[in-house]
Amino acid sequence: MYIPPHFAEHRPEELHRIIREHPLGILVSQDTSGLLDANHLPFEFDPAVGKHGVLRGHVARANPLWQSCPSGSRVLVVFRGLDAYISPSWYPSKHETHRQVPTWNYEVVHADGIITIRDDERFLRGQAARLTRKQESLEQTPWQMGDAPADYIEMMLKNIVGIEIEITALTGKSKLSQNREDRDRLNAAQTLELRGHNAMAEVMRNA
Repeated sequence: MYIPPHFAEHRPEELHRIIREHPLGILVSQDTSGLLDANHLPFEFDPAVGKHGVLRGHVARANPLWQSCPSGSRVLVVFRGLDAYISPSWYPSKHETHRQVPTWNYEVVHADGIITIRDDERFLRGQAARLTRKQESLEQTPWQMGDAPADYIEMMLKNIVGIEIEITALTGKSKLSQNREDRDRLNAAQTLELRGHNAMAEVMRNA
């Protein structure tokens, strides 16, 4: 990933925030023949394990990933955070010099790691339960695995295979108009807020 110095994101708390708030990652792998594959999967992130943390998830048993990408393989998981189009007309300086062009602001984290295939019910049950609890936490009546018949849950668990990724490196990029004048960055943030992009506006103000 190309990262100009002013867009480099090194702060662990920001890298972790992007992963937590946008858990649907793109798992990029390569099979033994050299063919690249990309799977879109929700991940559970535990930053307390190892130097950079661990990612846990699962795939459908019918997905060839768990057989074509054996334990010990290197993989890459991409987490895309907030993003928004930025018009040059939002920059006050544009109306003075006309030396501005459109761009796209975004946040992204790349997690390099080593994958382990976890085809055991205990891992799968725990991973599915934790992921469900987190995603259901804002519901008025959170769904729990115990709400479904035990034999149904057992059948569903048999149809998935777990994956665990030991993160070896985290690389972040936050392109938030840091290379613009403060007045341009802040006015673009205000315009985004007026259009309902409150979260992007907030991170741009703090860039």
